[in-house]
Amino acid sequence: MDFLQQLGPVALGSRLRRLSEYLTGEATSIYADYGLSFQPRWYPVFYLIAHRPGISSNEIAEQIGHTHASVSQIVKELVGNGLLAMTPDRQDQRRRLLALTPLGHEVLPQLRAQTDDVRRSMQALLDAAEVNLWQALDRFELQLQQQSLRQRVADARHQRTAAPVQLRDFRPGDQPVFRQLNEEWISRYFKLEPADLKALDHPEEYILEPGGCILLAELNGQVVGTCALIKMEDGHSYELAKMAVSPAAQGQQIGFLLGQAAVQRVRDLSGTRVYLESNAILKPALALYRKLGFQDLAEPNPSPYARADVQMELLLS
Repeated sequence: MDFLQQLGPVALGSRLRRLSEYLTGEATSIYADYGLSFQPRWYPVFYLIAHRPGISSNEIAEQIGHTHASVSQIVKELVGNGLLAMTPDRQDQRRRLLALTPLGHEVLPQLRAQTDDVRRSMQALLDAAEVNLWQALDRFELQLQQQSLRQRVADARHQRTAAPVQLRDFRPGDQPVFRQLNEEWISRYFKLEPADLKALDHPEEYILEPGGCILLAELNGQVVGTCALIKMEDGHSYELAKMAVSPAAQGQQIGFLLGQAAVQRVRDLSGTRVYLESNAILKPALALYRKLGFQDLAEPNPSPYARADVQMELLLS
């Protein structure tokens, strides 16, 4: 499948740019077929001047919705190719009036014939596609005039960041998302190990039934984060493990909220110590643990994970 198609509306600009490049390439070939030495981007400027001799660059920019700099560059190229002439406005010497040269008038009839053929062909193409693309573009541009894309994205960002994060306990049916979130980050940096698979594939048996718990974070009804507390053999310590936050939801303090809730849960369970294992390359995670109050162990413990080169603990009073 086309990658831009997979991305959907977020890639609209790239999709339109690709279509524009295709149509521009076709237009260049069509001009050549008609014996015209003409650039597609000249067309709206040249055609407008042909219909309104004496118009200025500023007026053209307003009429076709291009920047003044873009119009000025096209005018310069048309003048350089002998198709346009500029004359000072008698009432305002700073203003330049534009008109076709004799060569421009020679080109115009052939350009009009080509335009008529293109118009009929494009209309047939739109009819075959069964879509009023021109009307849709009018409506799309009207929406952007009412509220810019930048403002719309800012509003969406505000809604996302302002949405309340809900924390809850693991429920039957949560195992797939619990595994997915953890497998995603583990596979990004390391590889899944047998100890991972036991906990991720059978969380009830290896985490919940021995006395631990799993917390999930929901945003707009979707699970975006998780962490587990595994009860350790001494009966009063819990291992903080399998903490993961979806990349799409990062930057919203969800990991910190999960960590706080996990520490509080250990207190509620009358635990006195929280232990965790990590890796030195996971600097944001280590910073989060230290923010929660964890400290590095002076003497490392044996670990079932090959990737574990950092061990930390938080003692609860």
